[in-house]
Amino acid sequence: MSTRIIAFRDAIKEAMDEEMARDEKVYLMGEEVAEYNGAYKASKGLLDKYGPKRVIDTPIAELGFAGVAVGSAMNGLRPIVEFMTWNFALLAIDQVVNSAAKMLSMSGGQVGCPIVFRGPSGSAGQLAAQHSQTFENWYANVPGLKVISPSNPYDAKALLKAAIRDENPVVFMESELMYGDKGEVPEGEILLPIGKAHVAREGSDVTIVSFNKMMKVALAAAEELAKEDISAEVIDLRTIRPLDYETIVNSVKKTNRLVVVDESWPYGSIASEITYQVQKHGFDYLDAPVKRVNGADVPMPYAPNLIDAYLPNPARVIEAVKSAMYIQ
Repeated sequence: MSTRIIAFRDAIKEAMDEEMARDEKVYLMGEEVAEYNGAYKASKGLLDKYGPKRVIDTPIAELGFAGVAVGSAMNGLRPIVEFMTWNFALLAIDQVVNSAAKMLSMSGGQVGCPIVFRGPSGSAGQLAAQHSQTFENWYANVPGLKVISPSNPYDAKALLKAAIRDENPVVFMESELMYGDKGEVPEGEILLPIGKAHVAREGSDVTIVSFNKMMKVALAAAEELAKEDISAEVIDLRTIRPLDYETIVNSVKKTNRLVVVDESWPYGSIASEITYQVQKHGFDYLDAPVKRVNGADVPMPYAPNLIDAYLPNPARVIEAVKSAMYIQ
């Protein structure tokens, strides 16, 4: 299988294209996905290939078109719903949480809802408080949903294909800042299991866990730490729910220290859940308290200097690692 270098947006498009070709029940709907080829060009060419019945432009009415998609999933179709941003999807959260996530349970297993809700989450430059929020922890709190948050083009394609084939509703979190990122993606069929983390870098002194674009921060910190002979193992969660805490605990058994890098607000964050799971399953292996590197506990500012102060960065991760290692 030959490998190419392609952009994140093209990996997303390929995943949807291949699954639409494989299964005529799969269709795409959302704002600007058809005539405009997608707000981030992640659906470029799909309208020409599949027509307006399977690539559907919607009004700016997230609650409405999410409800239409949920209804169609209950009746045998497999919709992909693109939200221009998960910030806008707050308007549709009732359909995601109260309809899609609960339908199988409320129907006693009689009515499923195989649907993928996807789009960018998190900060994306100077977009300020209402357009820069990170929502993985919100949706991961809901039984009945699976939550995926990839960090690179390979994972994006392989996990989106798995999500489209899954019989459960899946929330798929991307990043506006990653659509242009390029990486190796083999031609042809690739799938990854939902719920399995990936050890992106092996190490022996400390475990750093992250996901989505914060993996860049984690890996950059690990590179700098290596210059000081500190060996960091870096784990990419890939999936937020179900959470693969076993891979994290197995790493902590080796390194005895853990730092979690999470863009979201600290209160009730994914970092908080990981901290709980590690103290539950790996307390005896910890030689220091778990350290968290989160976004600031305030609404996202607009000024660039305040954005820099808000977001996790390699320097903050390095500081957390040295604190966990009692290096002053």
